[in-house]
Amino acid sequence: MLIDMTTPLFHVDAFTERAFAGNPAGVCVLEDEREDAWMQSVAAELNLSETAFLRRTGPSWSLRWFTPIVEVDLCGHATLASAHALWESGRADAAARLEFDTRSGRLAASRNSDETVELDFPSEPAAPDSLPDGLLEALGVLPESVRWTGRNRLDLVVELEDESAVRALAPQFSALGDACGGTRGLIATARSSGADFDFVSRFFAPAAGIDEDPVTGSAHCCLGPFWAKRLGKETLVGYQASKRGGTVTVRVAGSRVALSGRAVTVARGEIL
Repeated sequence: MLIDMTTPLFHVDAFTERAFAGNPAGVCVLEDEREDAWMQSVAAELNLSETAFLRRTGPSWSLRWFTPIVEVDLCGHATLASAHALWESGRADAAARLEFDTRSGRLAASRNSDETVELDFPSEPAAPDSLPDGLLEALGVLPESVRWTGRNRLDLVVELEDESAVRALAPQFSALGDACGGTRGLIATARSSGADFDFVSRFFAPAAGIDEDPVTGSAHCCLGPFWAKRLGKETLVGYQASKRGGTVTVRVAGSRVALSGRAVTVARGEIL
């Protein structure tokens, strides 16, 4: 007798209004707890920057995120993708505020009238700090182009002299992964030279199996307070200048940040 043991799977592009842009995430909706090794194997099989695993736990949802090689503490785009998948598939009421229990505490998502999704995330400000030896060489920048360096609990941060310097980065990923040490990755940022965005950024995490992440919501938990202080604004618009590219609106509110963006479902299926 064939027993149905399938797991619903969604492929969602987050922080974009159109398919094949923004940051792709896998979303698996689980009926029961699964072993960590199984979830890691699924994430490796899908080979997306993150795959989210959701499980209903009373009024909230348990949410975990895996790259192809490790579990991570915080992920914005896969949380946005998860909320989008739950609403779109009818597993959650379209007007419901969703709450997620994660390794970074209780997170939430709500749907705005313009169909954007707003995430309630912790602020992750960076403090000034020197960079590990060899990091600038691996990043491919000269010291004189660096305006500020620091780190938060997740990542290293480098502010470069201008937007063109951020866009021109061509890291040596193996060396960069070694130089990032015990951190998740590196945020490179600069003030935007145009009127459409307040700042630009790129995010590299080769040690976590992601050479360059297309659009990193959790990095904006750091970039929001960083640029709010420098530009004197509470609400900012950031553009992540990866090959796919994506836009994140950030509103800084004390110890929390609100990250806003759109999402598009690209595919639906089942894990057998």
